Amino acid sequence: MGKVLQLHNDAERIAPSIKDGKVGLRAVPPKRRYNADVRSREYFMPDEAEALIAAAGKVGRHSHRDSTLLLLAYRHGLRVSELVALRWDQVDLTAALLHVRRLKNGTPSTHPLRGPELRALRRLHRASEQGVVYVFMTERGSPITTSTVRKMVQRAGELAGLGSPVHPHMLRHSTGYKLANDGHDTRAIQHYLGHKNIQHPVKYTEMSPQRFNAFWRN
Repeated sequence: MGKVLQLHNDAERIAPSIKDGKVGLRAVPPKRRYNADVRSREYFMPDEAEALIAAAGKVGRHSHRDSTLLLLAYRHGLRVSELVALRWDQVDLTAALLHVRRLKNGTPSTHPLRGPELRALRRLHRASEQGVVYVFMTERGSPITTSTVRKMVQRAGELAGLGSPVHPHMLRHSTGYKLANDGHDTRAIQHYLGHKNIQHPVKYTEMSPQRFNAFWRN
């Protein structure tokens, strides 16, 4: 029975192909698994996000760069594409401001930089070569890639013992969840994350347990 099942599974991964008038077989990649089949949720709890950032800061030659990148992703809800495109002219270390340029037709905004991000960015800036344009660079002097960020997050997730596979966009979801859980206004969260449509941040307030704090008080 096991052999028959294996043959059936193998057959699902093979499809007919025609080349030079001859019928052959070609391999078909397995179907992508749904996120819900891999993880029970698509965001980190605050302690998990902090553990992920801390783990990134403990390994590799670029540990400070990596932990700073994840810290900004979490504190400011940045997409991977926004992180790798982040320039020093968007960072005002004197006024402690981050000028966020949103992609995917998002709304730009200006965020305050708090102590942890400001200290991390100042240290990264001091270590950067003069005239460097982008914040997160490789040893070869080019901006890091989205693929590098994905690998970075996967490695940090394993080191932090988070269990299920993780991906960078979970940090952006975690931003929305944290802000909603802290009781911030949905419209303010929308503007902070750069959403054009308020329906996107509504999902964070729907997930927040604070909505039910008045239930069953006795």
